Amino acid sequence: MHGYSKMSNSSSLNKFLLLALADTRELQLLHFSLFLGIYLAALLGNGLIITAVACDHRLHTPMYFFLLNLSLLDLGSISTTVPKSMANSLWNTRTISYSGCAVQVFLAFFLFGGEYYLLTVMSYDRYIAICRPLHYGMLMESRACVKMAAAAWASGFLNAVLHTANTFLMPLCQGNVVGQFFCELPQILKLACSDSYLREVGVLVVSASLMFGCFIFIVLSYVQIFSAVLRIPSEQGRHKAFSMCLPHLAVVSLFVSTVMFAYLKPPSLSSPALDLVVAILYAMVPPTVNPLIYSMRNKELKDALRKVISWTFLSSGNIAFALHN
Repeated sequence: MHGYSKMSNSSSLNKFLLLALADTRELQLLHFSLFLGIYLAALLGNGLIITAVACDHRLHTPMYFFLLNLSLLDLGSISTTVPKSMANSLWNTRTISYSGCAVQVFLAFFLFGGEYYLLTVMSYDRYIAICRPLHYGMLMESRACVKMAAAAWASGFLNAVLHTANTFLMPLCQGNVVGQFFCELPQILKLACSDSYLREVGVLVVSASLMFGCFIFIVLSYVQIFSAVLRIPSEQGRHKAFSMCLPHLAVVSLFVSTVMFAYLKPPSLSSPALDLVVAILYAMVPPTVNPLIYSMRNKELKDALRKVISWTFLSSGNIAFALHN
């Protein structure tokens, strides 16, 4: 393993070495192909949802407005980590520049943090829709929704500034080899000089407390939602209410469980293979699967997606016809 064995200061570092996911050319190309397939699936799924919500006026409601924001965050988060890893496999390299690494850490915290805060806002939206339906129009009017979405993005941004500044001002003297396919904070903290990482651990504890507060809010919202749903007399009404909430609950469970395991698992559980699997789970699976989860049982969204797809094929057919003539 090549790299700088000791560093006196992070300022003398000009690049990091990311984890090589494959050592033979065939496996590198296989890794590139798999990551490309997952990345294109995420781009297509989230792109379709953004287009459907933006173009179909029937989907101009708070729930779909938040879903559009979620898709934007998903697109951003998977674009932060996957393309660089794909490029490294394709060009048979492991390097990422110091500034590139800082940008990855910043964007990962910004987009994953923003997504978590947005999922908290979405649980409030579901709570109001089911537990206080008569007040829904007043509490979730468009200006309030824009403010809530903006607060989620801003919280992610502030979180990212805090962690990135704190991490990259630390002296790093344990080499420059990052044991992950992207610049992940826990892996960079392992490169810090002894004791200097304690300040960042303090910041992580503050962030974890905020995230735990959001988690408690989501859990309490769903306790209220399920108790309200179970009181609905008609089976059809209960089914409709559950189908409104279950996609969001599935997305929250997937996101929270993978991120919590990645950042809160005890060091005794840590191994390079497990760390890699967990990182792939939280960095790549939610952005790819979220569009499927949301569109699977949602008739309005399915209809809008069908329109977008048929319109796309129609337009491309007309262009091809015009070019042919």
